[in-house]
Amino acid sequence: MTARAVISRIVLQEDLNFLLTNRIPRHLATRFMGWFSRIENPLVCRLSLALWRMFADLELGDAKRTDFRSLHDCFTRELREGARPVDPAPGILVSPCDGIVGACGPIDGVRVIQAKGFPYTLNDLLGDRQWVDRYRDGCYATIRITSSMYHRFHAPAAGSVRRVNYVSGDTWNVNPIALKRVERLFCKNERAAIELVLPGGRRVTLVAVAAILVAGIRLHFADVLFNLRYRGANTIACDAKLARGEEMGWFEHGSTIIVFAPKGYALSESVADGKRVRMGEALMRLPSPS
Repeated sequence: MTARAVISRIVLQEDLNFLLTNRIPRHLATRFMGWFSRIENPLVCRLSLALWRMFADLELGDAKRTDFRSLHDCFTRELREGARPVDPAPGILVSPCDGIVGACGPIDGVRVIQAKGFPYTLNDLLGDRQWVDRYRDGCYATIRITSSMYHRFHAPAAGSVRRVNYVSGDTWNVNPIALKRVERLFCKNERAAIELVLPGGRRVTLVAVAAILVAGIRLHFADVLFNLRYRGANTIACDAKLARGEEMGWFEHGSTIIVFAPKGYALSESVADGKRVRMGEALMRLPSPS
């Protein structure tokens, strides 16, 4: 097969993937999946998991239990004790979730990269001037959680959550193909920005971005389900003290967490675009004092 034929085939596959996952009624498909995934029937669950395994590398060896009542039960599974050691080193922000690192690195003023050639701004994503100013010239990492991965996310450091900013939006797929084709995609999708205040006053923000077939974000410290039907306040006051690695919440399926840290933090040496990370591994670090 010639190089031209290979390139054409890849482009056609990308076109088909994009059409199948984005050019369908996204809200309708998401609501249907939300209903279907909660059907508690042993046969439906077994057949659904078998079909899922045909298209994804679903590994359940680190799950707390595997006797799932429904697809949703599997999507939101917990880990067995000790499955994710948390890096204890001082000055470290650990990865809040399992995933694949997308664009990452220093923030250029307020400009962040979604994918090659596709920037967006902190203003568009966060919509809060104070939050934008805190992360100007800081550091960021985009972590994509695929459908077969562990879908819960955890505190990257010890601290307190005092508020959550929720933004209603669309449900575009957040896979690499869509990120290369839809400008400012993260700024269009439903999302929840969670700010963690660290001891000493530094702040870190996690933006949980929902996507097609997901559009459901649960937080332990906010007694609401953020989804397409949510009609409550956009700013939710909280008072939650969290240890490093403590569970914060979960997605209904798979999606993306973007971690923003202030100026002074840098990516850990092992973190790069396309690399897999696991919850508890070093993601960012403060430089050692001279």
